[in-house]
Amino acid sequence: MATRRILVTGGAGYIGSHTVRLLLERGYDVAVVDNLSRGYRHNVPAGRLHEMDVAATGALTDLMRQLKTEAVVHFAAFIAVGESMAEPARYFVNNVSGSLSLLAAMQAAQVKHIVFSSTAAVYGNPQTVSILETFPIQPVNPYGESKVMVETMLGWFDRIHHLTSVSLRYFNASGGAPDGALGEEHEPETHLIPLILRAVLSGNPVTVFGEDYDTPDGTCIRDYIHVEDLAEAHILALEHLLAGGSSDRFNVGTGSGHSVMEVIRAIEEVTGRKVPYTMGTRRAGDPASLVAGSDKLRSKLGWQPLSSDLKTVVQHAWNFARQHA
Repeated sequence: MATRRILVTGGAGYIGSHTVRLLLERGYDVAVVDNLSRGYRHNVPAGRLHEMDVAATGALTDLMRQLKTEAVVHFAAFIAVGESMAEPARYFVNNVSGSLSLLAAMQAAQVKHIVFSSTAAVYGNPQTVSILETFPIQPVNPYGESKVMVETMLGWFDRIHHLTSVSLRYFNASGGAPDGALGEEHEPETHLIPLILRAVLSGNPVTVFGEDYDTPDGTCIRDYIHVEDLAEAHILALEHLLAGGSSDRFNVGTGSGHSVMEVIRAIEEVTGRKVPYTMGTRRAGDPASLVAGSDKLRSKLGWQPLSSDLKTVVQHAWNFARQHA
């Protein structure tokens, strides 16, 4: 089979860079488009980065034509829920308008397949613990709403232009490359595991938001999926589309949840250090438990999480944190 040419937007970011690395290992010819506003040049292998904004429709069209791109994996987006509540316009311009620009460029360059980085935030605050793709779409913040809007656009582009897509709605991406070369380095960091590891390394306490939830230990429960298992899901989705598969939407999660205190205990066990933390009040909008039902992804695309047990996730995140402290 000839080498397949894939364009990855946002490939200098956390999940994007892991997916680029795995695509290259699998023999794909990968080009990365990233404006480096949230990603890092050092995350992209030499010669692969095209520093460009997805809003540049004409330049994107020219690039895809030049590269003879066959499919796109689209990560480029702002992802911080709190920031989206403070600056909704910024999220709609970047996430929605940027995606529309990309779709227009794909249409002009006759690129017919896209894997879209969506989110469990499209479901809002569901009342049932195991979340299924059939649940109501009811986001509670502009970040989640922006992803719903893009999923809606993808549906219409398929119906009208026959542009097929897979939207992956994932839960708490965690961990890093086992060798510590790639991992989470958001600024500001908002994700639990890297925040706790920073507390371990710095001695500055991390805040646990709420200890009175209806969970076994009173702290929030989340589904932590290893970023490399997430990257694998993107490749399976890409292969599905390239083989002529139809558009679809899938949850990506382990199906198991861990509380904040369980994460703290796992980090203490892996690092051999006590976690300094303080108890704070609940944050508005934080549901007690968010756990994925991912049976559809497993049965339809054959996906299996291989690295997402909590200790492995923590160990790989710790490998990265120590190297980049």
